[in-house]
Amino acid sequence: MTRKMLNTILGAALAVSCAATPGLAQTPAPNATPPSAEQDQSAMAQQATNPFSSAWLLQIQQNNNWVNVPKGHDGRMQSNLLFQPLMSLRLTDEWGLYLRPVLTAVNSQPLTAQNGATERSTGFGDTVLGIAAARPLFGGRLVLGAGPTFIFPTAIQRELGQDTWQVGPDVGATLLGEHFIAYGFLQQWFKVGGDGAKTNQMSGVFDYTYSFNNGWTVGTQPSLSVDREAPADNRVAFSIGPQVGKVCRCGGIPTLVQMQVQYYPVRPSVGGPKWNLQLQLTPTIPALIKRKLF
Repeated sequence: MTRKMLNTILGAALAVSCAATPGLAQTPAPNATPPSAEQDQSAMAQQATNPFSSAWLLQIQQNNNWVNVPKGHDGRMQSNLLFQPLMSLRLTDEWGLYLRPVLTAVNSQPLTAQNGATERSTGFGDTVLGIAAARPLFGGRLVLGAGPTFIFPTAIQRELGQDTWQVGPDVGATLLGEHFIAYGFLQQWFKVGGDGAKTNQMSGVFDYTYSFNNGWTVGTQPSLSVDREAPADNRVAFSIGPQVGKVCRCGGIPTLVQMQVQYYPVRPSVGGPKWNLQLQLTPTIPALIKRKLF
């Protein structure tokens, strides 16, 4: 990652974080015992990693993927910058509604031309929108959710997206412990329109994060993608690796900063990623809509 790209990422994170007003912090009940600073940091880290969080998460994620292209050519890194906020709404006393758009703000993709030269396309990519209704069980320790998921062909170049409208189901589950969170989330899409090729693809993310009282976190976040329309040796990609993070504050806003390195033991034989370096910044603010919808 170049210094210019790093400055751009951190600048965007600071702008988003500081756009939220510190005065939005939740006010404790008059007789409530305020949590200690250490307990507060551990709870903030758990909330920032929870896909069914009651807070709003303004997450920015930078990915650098080292991909398989012919040896001897430049441009073997694929990079993208994602803005993927999580917004929660209260449907009833027991049910919540969770919306998570994933906006590919920058997608930089290496390509191999017919003459063998390596080229690069850079620009805005496709947009994903996941929606899930969820309900906590066992005192909130287990949360189950499901709903629809969509992909919109918003890429500015054909090489940066799939040029298809897609829809399908998503399902997720979260398990909360005193200092850990574990979850799995699966999304499946089918083509319903557009000029692109037929699609039948699945994406999954799995997470285990342990939060220490001092605000540090350790864990792993494996990912899985399956493209059933691709050739047999190009269908599956699976990554796994360690992740470390720390809760800090920007303008009074709790922000979880995480770094992860992943290896792909299973990957497409052509054009698939081999290594991934990921930086995640997750500013957390109280939900801006607190009233029940029903």
